[in-house]
Amino acid sequence: MNRRIWILGGVAAAALAGGAGLASLNRVSGGADDAPGPEFWAQRFEQPGGGELAFASLRGAPLLLNFWATWCPPCIREMPLIDEFHRQQQARGWHVVGLAVDSPTPVREFLARRPVSFPIGLAGLDGSELARTLGNPEGSLPFTVVLGRDGRVMDRKLGALKPADLARWVTQVGG
Repeated sequence: MNRRIWILGGVAAAALAGGAGLASLNRVSGGADDAPGPEFWAQRFEQPGGGELAFASLRGAPLLLNFWATWCPPCIREMPLIDEFHRQQQARGWHVVGLAVDSPTPVREFLARRPVSFPIGLAGLDGSELARTLGNPEGSLPFTVVLGRDGRVMDRKLGALKPADLARWVTQVGG
């Protein structure tokens, strides 16, 4: 009986430590004043419906950049929230972009069933590498980066977005 209590206590402690670790990852490290270099702004991605998404066209305005995949349940759950944010903030100068870290076919099929009003870029596995350069060392999803008008990274979030995150960014970055 005593041994069972020790084992259960150890399991509980490990779960608590793991939860604390995940909570600390929710806000990904990296200086808020980081500015992606010219190679970031030179990137171009194919769009699911055709055409190209050029990051150079996004410069000079607040940018919410969301990394997602069709196989990621939290990514899918936050899509309507991001879409609503885009519709509300577009007139205030915000750009919202989703980069799909996924194969083109599942992304096209998903968007045919659940369209969004913001641009999506087909980043594939290169999207994971880009997320790493922006402060997501594990390449986990969903991952969101907010850049200010000056191109500096203002904030990062690993995990599903909440309305409070979006409200904070509008206040922090402006719009």
